[in-house]
Amino acid sequence: MDLKSIENIVSLCKRRGFIFQSSEIYGGLGSTWDYGPYGVEMKQRIKNFWWHDVVTSRENVVGMDAAILMHPKTWEASGHVSNFHDPLVDCKNCKARYRADHVDLNKPCERCGKKDWTEPRQFNLMFKTTIGPVEDSGEITYLRPETAQGIFVNFMNVQGTSRQKLPFGIAQLGKAFRNEITTGNFLFRTREFEQMELEFFIHPGENEKWLDYWCEERLNWFKKLGINPEKLRLRPHDKDELAHYSTACFDVEYEFPFGWSELEGIADRGTFDLDQHNEYSGKKQQYFDPQTNERIIPAVVESSAGVDRTFLTCLVDAYCEEEVRDEKRIVLKLDPKIAPITCAVFPLVKKDGLPEIAQKIVEDIRTKYSAFFDQGGSIGRRYRRQDEAGTPYGVTIDHQTTEDGTVTLRDRDTMDQVRISTDNILSELQSRIQ
Repeated sequence: MDLKSIENIVSLCKRRGFIFQSSEIYGGLGSTWDYGPYGVEMKQRIKNFWWHDVVTSRENVVGMDAAILMHPKTWEASGHVSNFHDPLVDCKNCKARYRADHVDLNKPCERCGKKDWTEPRQFNLMFKTTIGPVEDSGEITYLRPETAQGIFVNFMNVQGTSRQKLPFGIAQLGKAFRNEITTGNFLFRTREFEQMELEFFIHPGENEKWLDYWCEERLNWFKKLGINPEKLRLRPHDKDELAHYSTACFDVEYEFPFGWSELEGIADRGTFDLDQHNEYSGKKQQYFDPQTNERIIPAVVESSAGVDRTFLTCLVDAYCEEEVRDEKRIVLKLDPKIAPITCAVFPLVKKDGLPEIAQKIVEDIRTKYSAFFDQGGSIGRRYRRQDEAGTPYGVTIDHQTTEDGTVTLRDRDTMDQVRISTDNILSELQSRIQ
């Protein structure tokens, strides 16, 4: 897959209702995107799959949902006010801005061809805003750059009410905002994004064991999404890459058309965050260990994944162009568990009672899976539309259905078709999905 395939995916997303440019009727807003009908369904399935895998399937992980706006002291304590910076340079000729670590300052600007750079300077990535009716007198705060701090400041609340014992985790899904200097590659780097984060609290000294555990768990989760394992890897951070709060970190990376890039970070945050909030708030952030009768500050292993990057990865990995009878077939070979529509139902013609039978089958399928009714155009064209949308199965109702109660079940990836009884559609779908 070459670089142009990202452009093809952007085009498919617009054509099939996955992603739209934000505020498009006003010319759009750079690097902001809206999820359409198919996109929001697929995004929700990804989030639900993560939530089940990380939270509801485990007895020692609970969830929460913190506010986006937090007390500004939070970001002083976390180190984001003083440390959350990227180096910024400008081209003096065309005024283009770049991250200094993303360009070679010994070469000309790629936009205008002139070599006339400003000195690098630090740029804080947090969006600043004010609370109060008058900006001048309002209190300065920030849109959160990560969801993690909402978990840390609620550590005592959650641990006390859920009565969890170490080791245990607190998970959260939510929006975060970073005023990135450079954005691009569609959904990969944006200023508004959604995170899936887990803070796993442990006894200090057990960091390495749990870091290894969560690295394996999180890498396997991406494989369970149906992503090609050969395009996934775990990469350890070099010392100069580590965030100010981290002593060790691994990235789950995927080989995109633009190279290997991060999907998720799994980091050993130590006791940094609870130590900082303990100091800045004056409120003790401690855990009472019933085995030792001591109060300790737990260490933390964090897994932090991007919903939007995961969404993009699933699209890139599933996108295929095939030659079928001298025609190009575009197909999204999405895993059925995250496909926006599980099964499309097609009456062969719009008469002889076939649409009514099809509607009844759609209603039956919807008791367990998502289904779509389509009677517009030739059956071949309808298949192609659903192939592009990633729908794994199609059911066609024809005149034989009225005679013997059977339908044609079509597989998206192989295009194989078999006759099955209408009574067996749900069980056949369940068997194939599992």
